[in-house]
Amino acid sequence: MRKVKFSKMAMSDKILLITGYILLGLFVVAIIIPIIYIIIASFMDPVTLQNSGITFDMEKWTTTAYERVLSNKQIWVGFRNAIIYSVVFTFVSVAVTLLAAYPMSRADFKGRGLFNTIFMITMFFGGGLIPTYLLISNLGLLNSMWAVILPGAFSVWNMIIARTYYQGIPSELREAADVDGANELTYFFMILLPVCTPVITVLALWQFVGMWNSYFDAMIYLNDASKQPLQLVLRSILIQNQPESGMIADMQSTAARAQLAELLKYATIIISSLPLLIMYPFFQKYFDSGIMVGSVKG
Repeated sequence: MRKVKFSKMAMSDKILLITGYILLGLFVVAIIIPIIYIIIASFMDPVTLQNSGITFDMEKWTTTAYERVLSNKQIWVGFRNAIIYSVVFTFVSVAVTLLAAYPMSRADFKGRGLFNTIFMITMFFGGGLIPTYLLISNLGLLNSMWAVILPGAFSVWNMIIARTYYQGIPSELREAADVDGANELTYFFMILLPVCTPVITVLALWQFVGMWNSYFDAMIYLNDASKQPLQLVLRSILIQNQPESGMIADMQSTAARAQLAELLKYATIIISSLPLLIMYPFFQKYFDSGIMVGSVKG
């Protein structure tokens, strides 16, 4: 596509371009400023933060919050569990999604309309928390990692994206595989999946991030502290340092705990987000291409 110099653009195009850059700049600022605030606040003394706000004076900075959080042995247990849960969940979810999307992308698949209707219904209606809990309990999955992984392993939305990506692949590829004598399994695993690297990476990134940030299912289904993921451990640390309603007798202790809880809040945000911030740049190119290619057909 040939680029046009700004000076040669029509006035309406100039206004539209300038407006777009201004809105984009405001959007970037709205993202960067809170991140900078959280990073600086996580290193500041809680008294200074509460009374004066953030400051760039290094003498008033402290690593108390990080020392307090990282000295908790349960943090490292939570990190280990979060990584295990996220990796296993991502593998299971992506595998199920890709396998389900393939027949749904085939025009010759009988009953495709019926399955599409069933899948669409599940996007709008669910069984609810209590029936799901009873199901997990009857299956004997309570207090196991499968209670966290299996219920949300299949996503209809992700299946639709994968199906759309499959439909965008030229049919000549399948015809060439037939000529070479490849069966369905050979075509799917040896030919189709290597072509689908962008959408596979996108789905894996979505599912990994979703599981990494999840804590509600673990809070409901897991009773053993040694099986809790990182998010649930961090939540417990914050709750433990929150002032209790009955602590009005010792106002100084109450104020100190309130300040520490405020400081721990920023440190836990950084600790929980750091692995994702490190991981994202390596997947960005696949993320962009996968989203665009998967949205060509509706």
